[in-house]
Amino acid sequence: MRRFARETNLLVAGRAFAVEGTDAVAEELRRLLPALGARLGTRGVSFAPGAETEILIDGAAPPARTDAAHRVDNAGAHMPVSTLIAARLREQGIVRGIRIGIAMVLEPKTAQLALLLRDAGADVAVYAHPDEIDVAVAEVLRDRGIPVDGDPALGGAEERAAAVAFLRRGFDLLLDDGSHLIRLAHEEGIALRGAAEETTSGLAPLRLMQQQGLLGIPVIAVNDARLKTSFDNRYGTGQSCVFAIADVLDAAGIGLRDQPAVVIGYGPVGEGVAAHLRAFGVDIAVAETDPVRALRAAHDGFAIGRLADVAQGALVISATGAAHTVDTATLGAARIVAVAGGVPGEVDVDISQLRPEGVHLDRVGDGALLIAQGGCVNLAAAEGNPIEIMDLSFAVQLGAVEQLLAGALPAGVHPFPEEADQAIARAALDARGDTIDSRSPEQQQAESEWRSRRYLASSAFVAEEGSA
Repeated sequence: MRRFARETNLLVAGRAFAVEGTDAVAEELRRLLPALGARLGTRGVSFAPGAETEILIDGAAPPARTDAAHRVDNAGAHMPVSTLIAARLREQGIVRGIRIGIAMVLEPKTAQLALLLRDAGADVAVYAHPDEIDVAVAEVLRDRGIPVDGDPALGGAEERAAAVAFLRRGFDLLLDDGSHLIRLAHEEGIALRGAAEETTSGLAPLRLMQQQGLLGIPVIAVNDARLKTSFDNRYGTGQSCVFAIADVLDAAGIGLRDQPAVVIGYGPVGEGVAAHLRAFGVDIAVAETDPVRALRAAHDGFAIGRLADVAQGALVISATGAAHTVDTATLGAARIVAVAGGVPGEVDVDISQLRPEGVHLDRVGDGALLIAQGGCVNLAAAEGNPIEIMDLSFAVQLGAVEQLLAGALPAGVHPFPEEADQAIARAALDARGDTIDSRSPEQQQAESEWRSRRYLASSAFVAEEGSA
């Protein structure tokens, strides 16, 4: 299962799989696939367990992704919804000559977003933080005419200077992840026409700025779109982070189920991480500070408790997107620590004090093993979220560009329109070949009536309308 994800960067949930054979591996795959949201059938992805399980997609071997250019092109082949929205922008001509900066994790899907915007007529440049740049993908973009700023060797003042220099290229719009550059632009007094923010952790400080009268531009809350939070966070981050953790631990001779797991935070990311761990048969507890989310975790069947009480000897996964989530006491108690999603400083650790114990695995003093030095595990140890998930998220980003250019929005955080969210979802269903019902005229009429249907038949209004 994890080899399929590694070799293709495709999503398991929502996909049809066929499993051949009747041995124990085949039976376990048949159990696991529905638990991960897949459908069992006779077409789609085929698994043929043997000495090495053969994987076929619609009867053929997965496409080769031998270099960065192949990975970028393969991502584009699985992003029909973003391609459709970008084509609409091109036909409308609304991004022609618009300067758009993209400040996101740079991997093949982000590269495709940049290429789609460029092909729609925008003037595009990309920035990636030092720990969020695939240098080979950056070279592919440069070779294809898109400037890329970012260097994994930068840190401290040099990193800030590089980010400021990127902003000083001069942009109309900024598509951000974590709102790091939106906030930096405000600190440096660099003008923008508008922006779109991809993450929960990025929207929180922007809303704080708005409350304090400091947010000077309109920002579309891409993260809050149903197509983003309900899919990217739960299915995409859930799959990619749990699979990446399992890969790192396997290489070190540690099984995912060799210890209990603790998921810190039960927002959409924590929910997805817990669901994927459960599919693999892991014993899970949830630590939450929000009482409503804690109750939801309990009703989803998970044990809940204080972090100090459940972390001992556990695989602790932070899914909060908040700094100082994993403190030194937790690092001393846990067996393994990883971060799903993540912001800088989510784990209180001095990286210079880490002792290497394997690929993407370090020891924190005499305490826990830390995966990816406390960075976002699916970026450091994998290729980010599955392609189809980012197709949806980036379609919303492209829709946000359309919203920002459609009219003069006031400064502040703005929701992504529900009708645009639904239109993108319909396009995604069409791309899958799925059809759904429409509301009948009678249903629509009933929804437009404010009077209680319990009393409608005897209503004086009805009588008056009838006599008229």
